[in-house]
Amino acid sequence: MKRLVLKQRDRKLAGLCAGIADYLDVDVTVVRLIVLTVIIMTGVIPGLFAYLIAAAITPKEGEVKDA
Repeated sequence: MKRLVLKQRDRKLAGLCAGIADYLDVDVTVVRLIVLTVIIMTGVIPGLFAYLIAAAITPKEGEVKDA
């Protein structure tokens, strides 16, 4: 079962985009461009706040134990 986790490899900030890209099986650059576009379109602060909250609540790679 796939789980969304913060990736330690291929990370730029928190590893959230790399985790999303791995979860969705898409290129990490595409995810980063989409996240950047959403942040800009929401007026920077709300989008950045949402990114930071998502990064804070998403478990890091290695912390998740498969059930």
